Amino acid sequence: MNEFEANVQSKRNDAVDSGIGFAASFGFFTILFIVATAIKVIAS
Repeated sequence: MNEFEANVQSKRNDAVDSGIGFAASFGFFTILFIVATAIKVIAS
């Protein structure tokens, strides 16, 4: 067996980590879109 397979550092579910990463990036771009829309509305 591979050394890295025998000594796993994290036994957490990868789906949870990828879900958190998706939610964080989705939230960031949503906030960016809201700020840009607010600036466009205020400027016009």
